[in-house]
Amino acid sequence: MTTRRTASGAPRAPRARPFAGLNRGNLVRELGAGVTLLAIAVPLNIGYAQIAGLPPTAGLYALVVPSIVFALTASSRQLVASPDAAASALVASSIGGLAVAGSADYATMALAQAIICGVVFLLCAVFRLGFLASFLSKPVLVGFIGGLALDILVSQLAKMLGVPIDSGREFVDKVAELAGNLGEADLWSAVIAIASVLVLVIGRRVARLVPWALVVLVCSTIAVVLLDLDDAGVDVLGEVPAGPPVLTWPILDWATWGALVPSALALVLVTIAEGLLVARAYAERHGYRDEPNRDLFAFGLGNLAAGASGGYVVGASASRTAAVDLAGSRTQLPAVVAAIGTLLLLLFGTAVLADIPSPAIGAVVAVAVAPLLGIRDFRQLWRTSPFEFWIAVICFAATLFIGAIPGILVAFVLALVNLARRAARPALDVLADDGEPADSLLDPAPKGSVTAPGVVVLRLAAPLFFANAASFVDAAKRAVTDASEPVHRLVLDAEAITDLDVTGAEAFASLRDWLRERDVALSMSRMRPGVRAVFGRFGLLDGVEVHPTNREALAAAATPATAAPAPVAPDDEEDAHGPDDR
Repeated sequence: MTTRRTASGAPRAPRARPFAGLNRGNLVRELGAGVTLLAIAVPLNIGYAQIAGLPPTAGLYALVVPSIVFALTASSRQLVASPDAAASALVASSIGGLAVAGSADYATMALAQAIICGVVFLLCAVFRLGFLASFLSKPVLVGFIGGLALDILVSQLAKMLGVPIDSGREFVDKVAELAGNLGEADLWSAVIAIASVLVLVIGRRVARLVPWALVVLVCSTIAVVLLDLDDAGVDVLGEVPAGPPVLTWPILDWATWGALVPSALALVLVTIAEGLLVARAYAERHGYRDEPNRDLFAFGLGNLAAGASGGYVVGASASRTAAVDLAGSRTQLPAVVAAIGTLLLLLFGTAVLADIPSPAIGAVVAVAVAPLLGIRDFRQLWRTSPFEFWIAVICFAATLFIGAIPGILVAFVLALVNLARRAARPALDVLADDGEPADSLLDPAPKGSVTAPGVVVLRLAAPLFFANAASFVDAAKRAVTDASEPVHRLVLDAEAITDLDVTGAEAFASLRDWLRERDVALSMSRMRPGVRAVFGRFGLLDGVEVHPTNREALAAAATPATAAPAPVAPDDEEDAHGPDDR
């Protein structure tokens, strides 16, 4: 048997097989975790389907075939793939403008949207775009998902109070409608909702492993049946069609397919940002290998299965992943157990769903969604990074008042703005003679430090590219003109410069010419071989001395007549200088 190796010759970790980690010793525990997942997922998926404007069966169908497909193809041993609150709200906001919630066209568009998401996920896997998860920073996600959560909570509050509102309307309109119809609130609905919330909140603190959502739905349903509360004004779920998922395909015109693409891209982006980070966190915690692009492939197949079997968009569920982890699961078997249990419910048990009170469903969803408001995250951002706090606030407000799809666009733009802002102001210091920073040139009033008499050693701790080229040149000029004594040589410590683009090259050339006009020599030190080759390709090293260490550069500056050219760079791309070379 041969061992697969990487290009460097190191042994390659074996690819994860389906149900990796499953053995006789943990089989019973994994089956138990599957029952726990079933008890949690059924009530939540019914509620999330209602958020999305779809019938309860759409949420239940999404638990069957898509869950099995994902479990068999994902690398993550624990990530639970299922519709979640944020995805459901995005579905409602995107399709709500194209069709009436609850109509046949609406349901067909939800299927098409899932298929488009599946195709996009597959393309991301093929082109290895898992790195896109890094483009939505935590502040952006906190604001975006927090806005969706508050929008969901308004709809659930109306359901809990028995107040009729149009859940497909914009946030401000829903709040106004809820406030205007408070006089129609139903007492029994409010009692059921309050009791359900208390049981859910207190129960989780007392016994976290108990499926309190299922307990709430069972007890509230019994109360409705025994007390005839549906006749007293309490809204109930109603008849749920029995039967397994059926293979289907959405028939729509091309214009409608095209109209669904932006929302599908937004759904994929949110799932990548959340799902891959959750998968990586659990893989690191429990010491198994995670393959992000394989998980993207699994999400693609899962969403294709959802669109072809009557479900809707499948994303990553952090709360359910945490629940199965708490139950001791370390494999994907619980997802299959939950899928089989859901299928049995669809075949033989839909009659018991008809009398579930809507206020109880609203309470279950509200308690599950409330942590997504991110109140703790907002407070932490305010304490640690006010600028990122305001980014989160803008994303939050845009999602609420402009809409979910514009909100994700605003979130993405703000993420890029934040990235560009940080890239434009890298650490840029004048070094002391011991190699430590003596003066930051990002300060409004630099001290005018020099490294040695007449010599300034400048270190840029970033690639030199379009975002920071202008600030680098300006700072270097200030280091010369504001120095405490005349400068005859500027040394650029290039150890941290890992790349150079055309704009950076032009900026460096302009700085070199500016220095020559003022009879200031320019030297480079500690250049990485690959970066030195790039500088040479742009013709930037003509007349520029290159030294292996800062000490040699300073020695050459002190005795320019004996300065020797830099040694030829080695052929490999490894950095030739140790961290202590000065």
